[in-house]
Amino acid sequence: MPDTRPDPDALLAQLRSDEARALRGKLRIYFGASAGVGKTWAMLSAAQRERAAGRDVLVGVAETHGRSETAALLAGLELLPLREVDHRGRRLAEFDLDAALARKPAVLLVDELAHTNAPGSRHAKRWQDVQELLAAGIEVWSALNVQHLESLNGTVGAITGVRVHETVPDTVLDEADEVVLVDVTPDELAARLAAGKVYLPQQAERAAQNFFRKGNLIALREIALRRTAEHVEDDVRGWRVEQSGAAGRNGKDGQGGALQAWNTSGAILACVGPHEGDAQTVRTAARLAGQLNVRWHAAYVETPRLQRLAAEERDRILAVLKLAEELGAATAVLTGSDVAEQLAEQARRLNCATLVLGRPEQPGGWRRWWPATPMPLSRALARRAPALDIMEVGRADSSRRLARAPIAATRADNDDHEKAPVHWPGYAWATAASVVLTLVCTPLARVLELSNIVMLFMLGVVGVAMRFGRGPSALAALLNVAAFDYFFVPPRLSFAVSDVQYVLTFAVMLGVGLLVGQLMAGLRFAAGVSTSRERRARSLFELTRELSAALESTQVVALGAAAVQGHFGGQALVLVTDAADQLVLPKSPPEGFDAQVADWAFRHGQPAGLATATLAAQPWHYVPLQAPMRVRGVLALSPAQPRWLLIPEQAQQLDTLARQIAIALERVHYVEVAQQAVVEMESERLRNALLGAISHDVRTPLTALIALAESLQTLPPEAHAEAARAIVAQAHELHALVNNLLDMARLESGIAGGAVNLRRDWQSVEEVVGSAIRAARTALGHTVVQTALEPGLALVEFDAVLIERVLVNLIENATKYGAPSIVVGARAEPGTLRLTVRDHGPGLPAALLGREQKLFDKFTRGETESATPGVGLGLAICRAVVSAHGGEIAAANAQGGGAEFTVTLPRREPPETAEAQF
Repeated sequence: MPDTRPDPDALLAQLRSDEARALRGKLRIYFGASAGVGKTWAMLSAAQRERAAGRDVLVGVAETHGRSETAALLAGLELLPLREVDHRGRRLAEFDLDAALARKPAVLLVDELAHTNAPGSRHAKRWQDVQELLAAGIEVWSALNVQHLESLNGTVGAITGVRVHETVPDTVLDEADEVVLVDVTPDELAARLAAGKVYLPQQAERAAQNFFRKGNLIALREIALRRTAEHVEDDVRGWRVEQSGAAGRNGKDGQGGALQAWNTSGAILACVGPHEGDAQTVRTAARLAGQLNVRWHAAYVETPRLQRLAAEERDRILAVLKLAEELGAATAVLTGSDVAEQLAEQARRLNCATLVLGRPEQPGGWRRWWPATPMPLSRALARRAPALDIMEVGRADSSRRLARAPIAATRADNDDHEKAPVHWPGYAWATAASVVLTLVCTPLARVLELSNIVMLFMLGVVGVAMRFGRGPSALAALLNVAAFDYFFVPPRLSFAVSDVQYVLTFAVMLGVGLLVGQLMAGLRFAAGVSTSRERRARSLFELTRELSAALESTQVVALGAAAVQGHFGGQALVLVTDAADQLVLPKSPPEGFDAQVADWAFRHGQPAGLATATLAAQPWHYVPLQAPMRVRGVLALSPAQPRWLLIPEQAQQLDTLARQIAIALERVHYVEVAQQAVVEMESERLRNALLGAISHDVRTPLTALIALAESLQTLPPEAHAEAARAIVAQAHELHALVNNLLDMARLESGIAGGAVNLRRDWQSVEEVVGSAIRAARTALGHTVVQTALEPGLALVEFDAVLIERVLVNLIENATKYGAPSIVVGARAEPGTLRLTVRDHGPGLPAALLGREQKLFDKFTRGETESATPGVGLGLAICRAVVSAHGGEIAAANAQGGGAEFTVTLPRREPPETAEAQF
């Protein structure tokens, strides 16, 4: 019988997904092929129906574009006032995000999802505002045209010839809970355009001649239908997966058969290069991944040649990688000299089945016939990974160009990253090395063969290549060939060559020099890559090692800030929360730090500030410290090189550092919680023990005293004396109990830092033992106490009253739980005095063997349930007194039966004056 039990991991993931979905608001998108199909009209019509049904509907933004039928649908709906923003002398009306969050309606209408917000807004795009509204639990309705989808930007641009600059990542549409397709035929849309129901007459005529041509509308309608069908297919697949889990729980589906989750094909790897058209490659890969419902990745391989690109081209590559992340890809920057090898290895590592490449530019002119034309990347990949599917993407010249990254755009024009620096000292050293070799070899030409002179010149090229790299080594090779030809090859002092064989020598010298330079450049590049990786790994290792030893949150804060600052430079702050779960801000914040942005990142659990989509104009980058259980604070960073935050590896490094800090803060928090719980448990145990002791050992003598006092009224006079003695005995017992409680409190206070006043003096051990036996006479009754004192014991320095109390408690304990005879012993050992109290009873309880020290805990008794009076404080007082004297106390079973308690006190030789006085 097949096992139909559900997968626990799948169930847990489903529960977490359901919980997150329950807290997040729903997103409904009215989707259309172009403007004018009636998306806003359909959205407002549905809003009127919801209002009539009693739901709280609020219109945040509704673009009617002057259409009277659409504007009429706003009647009766509550409108959210727009906020005014000043921009270049103009007043712009924008959606008020904060007001919407404060109002928090059941349904919020936010039209024009692809709209770009005015500069200075919290988010650059309106779809980012919608994401924050959804995270706040608000249901949002919006409208979107197909040409505004990022992955279709190039395709729509190629069809219509119009570039659309306002786009929305495909993930926004994919994650929408509902997609409502609003569709009309091209002829009906053209009729509406002619009737002025889409644009004003002047605009309508121009639009009909350009964008709204019938062929364009048919193509856009097909794309919209296909894209909607893909979303419906995703819904069906998700439903089947959920039903598969339900079938695992219930045993069968509605039709009596077990459902199975659908298998998916392999992942996709998009190869990003330095070419401007690679944004289209990323968009195509995103669209293909969405159609196949597979995960996809984007990778860029940095070679030594690409490392020398100008900053503008490098920023364009980072912008393409950022676009891939927005479209849902996992990005990576690889390093190596062979692009095909690195991409093939990455595809194998990520289990990718398809590689998406940009179509290479065809060389023009004479380069088309040049035999040294490099092999196309697709052919090189086919050789190294014959099992992979390789797809070439055509170039879409009409697609929107990506803007430079905001970080790069803010740099000064004279930034040293704009152009790779030229190492002129290396070329100077190469020239100097050639001159020195020529001067050294000139006198040696009379004693050495020309072949040996060639070796010396080649050695110089190798040395320059090792020290200064490819360019200086190439110059050294040229200069050495010229110097060897001019000064050493006959005829000398001329570039003429009498022997044609020397031409081969010149070629070999030049080739070896260039080859060595190339190899050294590759080695230096690989060494730089390894150094960077080692630096990232070392910073993580050091932070993890140091955080593992941190026991307080202040240590974690200091270590985390130092680690992040050491890796990224600049300034770093680790902000934690207080007891009220509020972010603790620095008393003197550094320049550029914004407390409101840090608090926003903490409350929403999302990065903000520099190099993010939220308040990107901020000079600081804010990362929430997301621990497994909750957000523990915020990591604020102002890096030395802001563009590092755009590099995927550096962004992952920062995220990993933040995660390690968050985990350490959570660990410290739960250590404190555990310590507090232990203290509370111990306090509760002591409280219960104290209440139990008072309820039994205090109530018993009090009850006896009341009964005896009442009996005095009825007893004859001759019995009054006996009753008085019983009252006195019960009063002494109660007095002893209260004294024990008070003494224990005083001693515990002294051990915890209070003052235990020890009246140390030179005492006679015999006298203290004798006085203790006399003080315990009431408890002893007719029991005989024997002494075994070493003859001639010298004086010992201690507090006689407290040590006497220790011996009294030990004697009383032996009387209660032991049996005669009781032996009190004392003997001197080197540096110590050993006191023993032994009985001949049953010995220590079996449950305490091996952990005899537990006897000396407060409210611990030899027998948990016993009629013997006592609260279990006597031995605890003994240990406190002995510890105050710097000694030790122990308990063990004695040979021959019985229990033996041993007190060890430090001892020193008494001064002569003390002996004389005694």
